[in-house]
Amino acid sequence: MSTAPLIDAAAERSELVRTALEMARKAHAGQVRNASGGRPYIDHPLAVATQMAEHGFPDEVLAAALLHDVVEDSEIEIEDIRDAAGERVADLVAALTDEESIDSYEERKREHRRRVEAAGPDALAVFVADKLTNLEMLRGAYSDQGEQVGEELSVPLDEKVAVWEADLAMAAENKNANEAVGSLAERLSEQLNSLRAERAAAAPRP
Repeated sequence: MSTAPLIDAAAERSELVRTALEMARKAHAGQVRNASGGRPYIDHPLAVATQMAEHGFPDEVLAAALLHDVVEDSEIEIEDIRDAAGERVADLVAALTDEESIDSYEERKREHRRRVEAAGPDALAVFVADKLTNLEMLRGAYSDQGEQVGEELSVPLDEKVAVWEADLAMAAENKNANEAVGSLAERLSEQLNSLRAERAAAAPRP
């Protein structure tokens, strides 16, 4: 069992979701999510998959949400996912995986947005849920650590926020792709506004 009842229930009825959940747990075992207040890494894909379950997505999308980070952050490759979970799940995970050969963080994220947008509404929904969950976790850590939380990130916090803004702009342009994209984009906007307000309130007075 996990801390995600909707995913536990999906895993009980679906061999595909169960396979993806077990693969994600093994891939992220012992990992801690950066800028999350020390939370286990698996909490993140569970949260993203829960967002998909709440919006009624099919099992293949739940499986892709559970596995969306494993290629970037473990030894698992797309072909391993294809063998274990099928073509559709592997294609979604491939669309949701950063192209690490692009050195520039900003350009890598720009290329990723283009690829996700081209992959269609299911990939878009998981992508926006991923950003929303990242931001929610960071805000939780920010309340305890303030600007120091940025030290856990691979790029400065200002740059991270700028990329989230670009992610939101892409999501807003595609808000009619399906109900979930529009709803998740609205929540992402609210979270970004709240983070801006929190950072402004914490900034030293001139």
